[in-house]
Amino acid sequence: MADIESIIKTLAEPIVDELEIDFMGVVLGGGKETKLVRVVVDKKGGVGVEALRRLSKGLSLQLDAEDLIPGKYNLEISSPGFDWPLTTAKDFARYEGDWLRISFEDGRPVLEGENLGLNADGDLRVGGKKGEHIINLEETSKIIRTVNWGKVSGEGKKKNKRGKSNAKKRS
Repeated sequence: MADIESIIKTLAEPIVDELEIDFMGVVLGGGKETKLVRVVVDKKGGVGVEALRRLSKGLSLQLDAEDLIPGKYNLEISSPGFDWPLTTAKDFARYEGDWLRISFEDGRPVLEGENLGLNADGDLRVGGKKGEHIINLEETSKIIRTVNWGKVSGEGKKKNKRGKSNAKKRS
């Protein structure tokens, strides 16, 4: 018999296809009395509340009909969040332009840069201060989205000479 995650994916696929969103995974958890079934979905630009509601309602009805989860359970439909690892070509296309944090199998220092997508060979193109890097995905241990703190904090903005303020003086 297939595992529960695979069955849930099979039940969810027609709904996510109809809603034109991407199924990313299932996470099972919870305690002894109440189980948690988290279905993770996303799409380029984000998933709207109405699509999340429709997926939740449709999948809940199917899970109840199949009696797949013994006892009580909570169904949670969510987006992946920054710590969700990017692993597929579809992931890299969906988050093209986002800032990535790349960890390597061999212990090389972590690399951060802009996701420029995959090239024809399936290697990741990453843009940064020192130009473009080409990363073989097989050499990575984890790739996640992160915040470009340099951009957020204003690093790289044109600095004023001698630290003078640009503020206009009041007379």
